[in-house]
Amino acid sequence: MVLIPGGVFRMGNEADYGFAADGEAPVHEVELRPFFLDATTVTNEAFNAFVNATRYRTEAERFGWSFVFAGHLDPREVAARPRVRGSEWWVRIEGADWRHPEGPGSSVRGRWDHPVVQVSWHDACAYAAWAGKRLPTEAEWERAARGGREGHRYPWGDELEPEGRHRMNVWQGEFPRRDTGADGHRGTAPARAYRANGFGLYQMTGNVWEWCWDWFDPAYYRVSPRADPTGPATGDRRVQRGGSHLCHASYCNRYRTDARNGTEPASAATHTGFRCARDVAA
Repeated sequence: MVLIPGGVFRMGNEADYGFAADGEAPVHEVELRPFFLDATTVTNEAFNAFVNATRYRTEAERFGWSFVFAGHLDPREVAARPRVRGSEWWVRIEGADWRHPEGPGSSVRGRWDHPVVQVSWHDACAYAAWAGKRLPTEAEWERAARGGREGHRYPWGDELEPEGRHRMNVWQGEFPRRDTGADGHRGTAPARAYRANGFGLYQMTGNVWEWCWDWFDPAYYRVSPRADPTGPATGDRRVQRGGSHLCHASYCNRYRTDARNGTEPASAATHTGFRCARDVAA
């Protein structure tokens, strides 16, 4: 884990590239105590150790199905399966879970160092408790993602590909029809791919959405306390941060340090993972 120094930072975004409906504004000062954060998202290898030790069954395993991106499936299989209205690139696949991210016949072999996916918020909390950790708050996540920089879209600055170099794993090409893989990856990338940010954290943007502790409320920034905010007391969606390998500027410009998303805590998909935090001992 990496020690993230405490202090005051400016959280949120008021620029025109953000999404008002997500409640990215207003920009406000937040003061945090120091904390530890995993340098990477939890990998398939790490999650496998948890499952072997506890015999834990994820929600996708218990439900018997989960959502898979259509572009990762045989077109014949896509045509025969239910899709999400308005987001037809998501397909319900029986047997999809963390061991079989794209459904039966798929495997995490060769992907042990990739982020675990097909995990719900509850699954992430279960792993964190087993590891003696917790999920980061949304404020902690943004503080860590910025890497000591403020007012920038990405952990390294405002340019998506500085000097033509890819710095994260996002959709390349025309979404959702064609992913060129120009950044070196179609689907998830290894958890330590690309350069770490200023705090030594890998892939805080792109690759997979990361669960945070907080309930999601677009109006929360207007009433958020200055010191160590932990989100609303109740809600129906939990915060996700960082965007994923399926994000593209044409529809989901949320692969930013200041972007937010809210998802039902029982939901799982091929682009969702997590990393853990821990308090600094008194």
